Amino acid sequence: MGKAQLDMFSGQDDLFPVAPTSYRADPDRVRRRLERILAELKAAGSMPWDTEKRRYHQTVVPQMTLWLPEGEAAQFRLVFDTEMARLGEV
Repeated sequence: MGKAQLDMFSGQDDLFPVAPTSYRADPDRVRRRLERILAELKAAGSMPWDTEKRRYHQTVVPQMTLWLPEGEAAQFRLVFDTEMARLGEV
């Protein structure tokens, strides 16, 4: 193997950054989104979502609350669970 072939990639920088970029959700945006979801549930006389959307929210809402302080997160989860129970979707 010739030196030219061995040096084929020697001038190339590392293709990956040293540390991966971490994502941090904006708590204010999370709150606004959760408040919209809860307002929709509170205003409804019956389940406003089809099965797919209901399952989506049952999965995503608890995950969204993880970006908030624990006490606030617990309150959002409690209200969500209460509204889902009221609508007969527990």
